Amino acid sequence: MTTRETTPLLAQPEELALSLKGRAVVAGWGAIQWPWLLRSLYGGPEADKQALLRRLGLPADALPNLGSWKADTAFLTHIANAVEELQPFDVVELGCGASSLIAAKALELHGGGRLTSFDQHAAYLDATRDWLRDHGLRARMRHAPIVPQPSRWSEAWYDLDSLPTAIDLLVIDGPPWALGPFGRGRAEVLFNRISAGGMILLDDAARPGERVIAYQWRKRWPEFEFWLDRSGSKGTLIGRRLR
Repeated sequence: MTTRETTPLLAQPEELALSLKGRAVVAGWGAIQWPWLLRSLYGGPEADKQALLRRLGLPADALPNLGSWKADTAFLTHIANAVEELQPFDVVELGCGASSLIAAKALELHGGGRLTSFDQHAAYLDATRDWLRDHGLRARMRHAPIVPQPSRWSEAWYDLDSLPTAIDLLVIDGPPWALGPFGRGRAEVLFNRISAGGMILLDDAARPGERVIAYQWRKRWPEFEFWLDRSGSKGTLIGRRLR
């Protein structure tokens, strides 16, 4: 969930409608995760960002404001690498913004597949759509409100529709941690759609909450191989479907 503009330090108010128990869990894990949350405010070296933009043929100012809750340069590079390697037909991302721009441009260069991007904020979707259009790019932008969906992972999650039957690359950069430290774990409801050889990229994977998610995914999904790349300010969990 990002735009090309500077993002606020705190989550949007409508993202915080949790039960007392849910708020207590967020507060407790926030106390544990604060060093990682602070590191997430750094978007990566400017030289790395410019190298990525040159590689994709994008202008030097195409990513003006990384940092805050945006994907960092390392995660964006993982997206570009995955698209170049897989040449996917269908890419799905949870949380739109800088990742949408990089994925859409990489798809244009490598195979011409399509990107479907979900976000809970309609305004961010509109801003991202305009951002892509400024660079001659397109994606299927879908509004996915956060709705009550109690599960082992969290109290609420995206209301998704218009999903591709098969997903070749799943990019997970939402929902925000303020909805619960394990909320992104619920993305496993999409794992059965991932094609053989397909890939998962989970942002912020060095955080304690995401490490719990990774531990559970490894136990629950033996048909995938998962490994943590610690490069960048936030870390990336990479998953590959083996069968």
